Amino acid sequence: MSDSIMQTTIKSLPLVYRGKVRECYAVGEDKLLMIATDRISAFDVILSVPIAKKGKVLTALTKFWFDKLAADMPTQLTGIDPESVVAEDERCQVRGRAMVVKRLKPILIECVARGYIIGGGWKDYQATGKVCGVTLPAGLKMAEKLPEPIFTPAAKAEVGTHDENISFEKVVEMYGESIATQIRDLTLKLYKRAADYAATQGIIIADTKFEFGLDENGNVCLMDEVLTPDSSRFWPADQYDIGISPPSFDKQFIRDWLETQDWDKTPPAPIPPADVLQKTSDKYIEALTRLTGIKGESL
Repeated sequence: MSDSIMQTTIKSLPLVYRGKVRECYAVGEDKLLMIATDRISAFDVILSVPIAKKGKVLTALTKFWFDKLAADMPTQLTGIDPESVVAEDERCQVRGRAMVVKRLKPILIECVARGYIIGGGWKDYQATGKVCGVTLPAGLKMAEKLPEPIFTPAAKAEVGTHDENISFEKVVEMYGESIATQIRDLTLKLYKRAADYAATQGIIIADTKFEFGLDENGNVCLMDEVLTPDSSRFWPADQYDIGISPPSFDKQFIRDWLETQDWDKTPPAPIPPADVLQKTSDKYIEALTRLTGIKGESL
């Protein structure tokens, strides 16, 4: 894990933002260098140890999905080589884990598409029969496929706090009907395209979240990460069954281990053993390989 990066130290560009995983630096007035580190968060707490190759997996998957799904819509991609915008001795910090993107005005909504009922959506459904104001059929079981994918937005929260599920009507109230309708329709279109493709690779995409921003002309653009294990639930189709929570290609090993610890889910988090960290890395890489054909050793 010697090439893992927990935090970048780019001096040639001004730092704009440090999130749970990504860090952004200004490239001129209208672009950003967006770097995916190897940090991982669980229960909204950033762990103090990296997941090997995680940032490179997230970046490779995001680039793959941008190319595959978003050719007919505005995105934040610029095509500029990240290594060309930093000092020579900083290139190792961006190689394989960064993108130069347009600087957009973020739409502060987590745009979630759900094709299956699981996680927080399952808990809401059990309590109310609804998810984010969307009434669902009675009698659904855990992990069951929905009749049609649904849009279940959340208002973005500060780092370290939970996003708040909201209704579509609330999105309209916040951003107007035109933008609300665009991001809903794009979310569902992208999800359906991705789910259809993933099914051919033996993966079920149970749900995912997209983020959008506005360019200088007010156009809605797809931004940030796209369909990664950090933003999606990927299930192996051959291990899927209704009524159970299927295994997934994400941080579940970390979460499961943390749940066994005497920990109140406030920082600092316990440090997982090496085998749990490695299994988590392996799951991220397996998702990348199944979906794109890219092998872990090439990262």
